[in-house]
Amino acid sequence: MSLLIKGIENKSVIPTSLTKKLSVDNHMQAYAIHKIRLDQLYYNDQNDRIATWISQYKAENRILDTDDKEQYNQIIQGFITESNPEALKKTQNNIELIGQQEAGVVLTDGRIIDGNRRFTCLRNLEQKTGQTQYFEAVILEHDMAHNAKQIKMLELLLQHGVDKPVDYNPIDRLVGIYNDIVENNLLTVREYATSVNQSEADIRREVEKAKLMVEFLEFINAPKQFHLARTMNLSESLKDLYSMLSKLKDDDSREDLKNNVFAQLLMAPVGDTNRYIRKIGKIASNPRILNEYLAEQSELTEKVCDAVEQHPITTEKVINEHIRAKKGVQLEFARSTEKWISKADGEASRNRPAQQAEKAYEMLDTIDINIFKKMSDEQKDDIREKLDLVQQTLDSIRGELDV
Repeated sequence: MSLLIKGIENKSVIPTSLTKKLSVDNHMQAYAIHKIRLDQLYYNDQNDRIATWISQYKAENRILDTDDKEQYNQIIQGFITESNPEALKKTQNNIELIGQQEAGVVLTDGRIIDGNRRFTCLRNLEQKTGQTQYFEAVILEHDMAHNAKQIKMLELLLQHGVDKPVDYNPIDRLVGIYNDIVENNLLTVREYATSVNQSEADIRREVEKAKLMVEFLEFINAPKQFHLARTMNLSESLKDLYSMLSKLKDDDSREDLKNNVFAQLLMAPVGDTNRYIRKIGKIASNPRILNEYLAEQSELTEKVCDAVEQHPITTEKVINEHIRAKKGVQLEFARSTEKWISKADGEASRNRPAQQAEKAYEMLDTIDINIFKKMSDEQKDDIREKLDLVQQTLDSIRGELDV
């Protein structure tokens, strides 16, 4: 049903005198805002905020379609609620107190492009009060089949401009980036960056992290089960792994390190996995130590791979009850890693004086000696005093080196 035709005719859509400015197809204009009865609307299952929840639902071999609109809405409403209950509660209290302040955006068939959370709050209030509620929104004469790119760019612009991206679960955002840029080729890096007001370099880094997430899920035999990445809280670890890999030039070392970290992310040797993986960065910064570390842990990594191969599909239950039940492997991972972190710390401490001496030289080398001709005698005397102190420190260091 077209909301702008049938909806107005049957009075489920009520025009208002309000407008909202939107940039659609790179054209900014004011669009009329309508009040739309809630039963005419349905959630957008392509909303990035619930990307991992959608993947989990589909992974459980359940079909998600809009044939039964109310059942569909109840399912998505659960995802919206679980994804950020505190934010939802705050928004609902605000709407209950002063009404809907920010108009949403919907397509003419009722799909909500912007305002899924506000729609949820209004559904809750309708159930709570028994009074018919209306969602205030712009109605675009677009459809998902023919305007997918424009709709996604508009959605990103609105989501990151009005509700702010801080309440996105980082993994949900990575899933959205992967789907839009890599999997479906819907947007280019430049188009995505423009839509969310970030640099292309930032989005390229996010794309690489998203690819690592997909590789990890394939490594554990759980392809595209993105909800596992969310429940395992992998965002910070993926960021640290990306940083480690980007500093390695040897392809073999990169691949070995990646597989080792994937194995440890799956096994979770210690409670705070993110902090544990971050500390591995100390080892990765020293190529010699890294190679010895990976060689020592290679057998453990193979054991994890063998454990994964025993299960055709890896689920959260399989991870907790079978794979992570191998406490001996977890302990060996932790023991070995802590040993090599200590070695890396020790070597870093021994190398620190040379690094500091190099920085001191670089600082002195930047001094423009031609400027001395323009200085007063008092300024020159001040520099001589500082150089005397530098020379005293150098003499003291050289004396210790000769002992």
